[in-house]
Amino acid sequence: MDKFTINEVLREAARRGAPFAEIYFEEKNNFGLVLEEGKIEKVSQGFEAGAGIRVIDEKGRTAYAYTNDLSLDALLKAARVATLGLNGAQETIALKNPLVAKNEIKIKPEEVAAEEKLKLLKIADEEIRKLGPEIRQVQAGYGEVEAKVVVANTEGTYVEMEKTRVRLSVQAVAEKDGVIQTGYDAIGTTKGFEIFQENNVESLARVAGERALKMLSAEPAPSGEMSVVMAGEAGGTMIHEASGHGLEADIVQKRMSVYAGKMGQKVASNLITVVDDGTISGKYGTIPYDDEGNKTKKNVLIDRGILTGYMYDRLTAQKDQVESTGNGRRESYQHKPISRMTNTYIAPGEDDPEKIIREVKEGLLVKKMGGGQVDTNTGDFVFEVSEGYLIEDGQVTVPVRGATLTGNGPEALNNVLAVGKDLGWSIGTCGKDGQGVPVSDAQPTLLISNLVVGGTGRIRRK
Repeated sequence: MDKFTINEVLREAARRGAPFAEIYFEEKNNFGLVLEEGKIEKVSQGFEAGAGIRVIDEKGRTAYAYTNDLSLDALLKAARVATLGLNGAQETIALKNPLVAKNEIKIKPEEVAAEEKLKLLKIADEEIRKLGPEIRQVQAGYGEVEAKVVVANTEGTYVEMEKTRVRLSVQAVAEKDGVIQTGYDAIGTTKGFEIFQENNVESLARVAGERALKMLSAEPAPSGEMSVVMAGEAGGTMIHEASGHGLEADIVQKRMSVYAGKMGQKVASNLITVVDDGTISGKYGTIPYDDEGNKTKKNVLIDRGILTGYMYDRLTAQKDQVESTGNGRRESYQHKPISRMTNTYIAPGEDDPEKIIREVKEGLLVKKMGGGQVDTNTGDFVFEVSEGYLIEDGQVTVPVRGATLTGNGPEALNNVLAVGKDLGWSIGTCGKDGQGVPVSDAQPTLLISNLVVGGTGRIRRK
């Protein structure tokens, strides 16, 4: 996408009355492999390119048109579609010198042979199967995306950036005496193929396989209100779902968030600080600029229990008369940007994780979270526990299965009694409004009192 073409498209939108117009160009290569039962189940490779044109009128209403025909005529036609119904010419501002963000990677994924990528999946498969005959099924997947993006608008913004992501995931299914359990783990980065020099695939595979095997001998989880220790390695699912979405400005402005109207108020324990940071090197949700051309930042959302900020894109920032926080993200050129998380986490505290467990007389240790549901209006949530253990007299004892956690996001954060020094990250694809974007989330070890655990068993009494 050359500068002349960009100028012509923006000029056309302004000439037709657009107070603000933006063009988002994307060129993307994808490659993926799935190995199942030791055999290649799926190979995918693709290339796509296109551009989206967004127009915003004086009332904040948005029109969006996109095309995969990158000829000037096609782009001008898209600009005319996006400006239908507008009147009066607007002035354009000359594009500034481009802000260029290059990938900080050592080994480009596209330069690594497919056989090397397949070899990683075979290593994972073999490592899990070594764990025993109870392993019935293994699936390993590899994916990579390499993209070039240009964002420009009638205010003069002009950003060029590269995006690279690499991911490897493993899932094991174990069975014994009719009981079936699964274990899952994944790694992902915005770096290059060097991730596999920095992370051991065998270790990743063993974690997933051993998780499935441990849960085979697990007892039914107890039920009732109790203390819950969420290990750092459990990942940041709870903070992402129970609080993160409720801190996205569009949800807040629609009054669909439990955090609406609570700026400056206490919404969590004073031990809790929540941050969204798109600048952390190598994390799966990291981007140098958001998909509106704004530089990403470290945004403190909750500071020692006090609500201090929301995550803004351009439109929501204009509505609240603040600056964008660099959280305008989109799945592809076919989607308009909306406020989204990047890397969201609870900041580490000062407590020793092992000491936190020792101080619990009776409760549940969550080593890995599963899926769940959250109502952003109320903050109420229900989460599954993929790997959990009883805590009895300060000791981790038997594994339990079938546990769920039920509660309310702000209430749970207010009931945090201890925050560990550690910080465990997890990766995922976050869905919202029909769009999926890559994110990371994390938390330290947390001790939460009075959380409702659902299960079919009982607390063991000595």
